[in-house]
Amino acid sequence: MKGYNKLRKKSWDLLNSGLPQELYYHSIRHTKSALKNCEAYISYFNINSYDSKLLRIGILLHDIGFTVSIDNHEVEGAKIAAKLMRQYDFSKNDIEVVTGLIMATRMPQRPTNLMQRIICDVDLDYLGRKDFYEISDLLYRELLERSELFDRLQWNRIQIEFLEKHSYHTEFAKKRRQGPKERRIAELKYMVSSSRRKIV
Repeated sequence: MKGYNKLRKKSWDLLNSGLPQELYYHSIRHTKSALKNCEAYISYFNINSYDSKLLRIGILLHDIGFTVSIDNHEVEGAKIAAKLMRQYDFSKNDIEVVTGLIMATRMPQRPTNLMQRIICDVDLDYLGRKDFYEISDLLYRELLERSELFDRLQWNRIQIEFLEKHSYHTEFAKKRRQGPKERRIAELKYMVSSSRRKIV
């Protein structure tokens, strides 16, 4: 795929220089983790080399819109992706695939094909992992910086609501992550219940 390596290098440069430091969750670490996790999906679904590269580009660029704006970052990210891909001579179809991947991560997630289902599950993989609390604390800090949260109890209630509404989109993710995610819900509900008793 012509231009693939140059696009990746340019994208990493933009992320490293452009992501605000107060984005503790939507950081380089998150992007690297998502790229690493996607390899298991590529293998499981036996995705061909060409589509695998498009999927990796979509994951690499799915949060690049944060370099421009926190609001509607998926829209901004799709614009940046299209501009970069045109710069490196990607086809119109390739651009449509990648921008579709980026927009699929917008909440509420509504993926329409396998690659979009994969990027959605990769993006929220941590919901069903052992490091859930470590990662969610980064998001909590990020929201505190933006004055969108006030206390831990409120945050735990928000997390319960989000986790209960969320669904993984691939059978692969459901097998690996749904069980642990349900345990996180039970744990968070216990924390909220305990907090209420302390207040009373």
